Amino acid sequence: MNTAFTAQRAQVLQQKFMDTFGQAPDGIWRAPGRVNLIGEHTDYNLGFVLPFAIDKNALVAVRRKAANKTQSYQFASTYGAQDTVEITEILHENLVPGTVPGWAAYPAAVAYVLDQLPQVQLDGFELLVDSNVPVGSGLSSSHAIEVGTIVALNDLFELGLNKKEMARLTQRAENEFVGAPTGIMDQSASLMSGAEHALFLDCRTLDSQLVPLPLDEHQLVVLVIDTRVEHSNSDGGYGARRASCEQAASELGVESLRDIQDVGQLENLDPLVRRRATHIVTENQRVLHTVKALRASDMNAVGQLLNASHVSMRDDYEISCPELDLAVSIAQGAGALGARMTGGGFGGSAIALISEDKINLVSETITDAFARAGYRSPSIFTVIADEGAGSL
Repeated sequence: MNTAFTAQRAQVLQQKFMDTFGQAPDGIWRAPGRVNLIGEHTDYNLGFVLPFAIDKNALVAVRRKAANKTQSYQFASTYGAQDTVEITEILHENLVPGTVPGWAAYPAAVAYVLDQLPQVQLDGFELLVDSNVPVGSGLSSSHAIEVGTIVALNDLFELGLNKKEMARLTQRAENEFVGAPTGIMDQSASLMSGAEHALFLDCRTLDSQLVPLPLDEHQLVVLVIDTRVEHSNSDGGYGARRASCEQAASELGVESLRDIQDVGQLENLDPLVRRRATHIVTENQRVLHTVKALRASDMNAVGQLLNASHVSMRDDYEISCPELDLAVSIAQGAGALGARMTGGGFGGSAIALISEDKINLVSETITDAFARAGYRSPSIFTVIADEGAGSL
């Protein structure tokens, strides 16, 4: 984390909060976005994932209101950088799924699920968010807001929730209030990650281990190529993939595809469902192999696993797009150890594992290729593995 830059953003956010709400916030909390190194769409199949938190994050300033008869929640953001911040206010009794528009649905969703807990009584609060996680890029900008909100409210209202509980609650918020059928990886990465490590997460138990990410040792970086093709996890493609996986598990008589170890067990499924299930089964295996490769500091093996993951997502799960495929193939051709799309798919970002001295070459080659193809110019940047969420 760039501590000085984050402190500067927090100072600006505090002043903006005072300008917007008339008083200082009770505190400011930070929640990072994430890059998923490998393990795509395995989370809602109760499988294995290997993400890491990144040095792009949401800062959330919150002030708890005094209890009164007109309990309300007020949400505002710095998006658009207007001089006057627009406030979305929701009365407690009107906090109903599907009624909150735009980005405010994410913090509102957290208030909604917390309010369902029998031991929790939320008074009203004011919230102002500032985020530098690119929206629609597949780096989990929405979960950064949700995690920042739940960490803040957990502290302010002394709820005593642990990280596993907060991860499950933010998943409920996303599923029940926002209406996106996502798994539990993104919020877990934002909550549980550690600097210079990837998070090896069992999505069935939420047991996790920090696995060293020896990039500096090998003079490597993770390059993010944001195609600027925006994706949304609430769109139908994501839900259709999940439905195929649930159908496969049901026909195979297992709780989830996590319980299938051999693709030979899939041979009697409908061809489309079989391809979807094949990705999940082989992706779980790739996660386990990547963890072993990282612990052995075998980055060439990691790169090969990234490449295989992209082929699986492109051909079996069919969640890539021409821009992502181009970014991956150009990065590989320019010398990346490995590259793959990352995130939910249908747009968003790809990642490439490359030598530090090839950052400019790979970036320029991809940018030129996008221009020749008539695509929007991508946003390309490196990320570092950062700490999980907490207060500033």
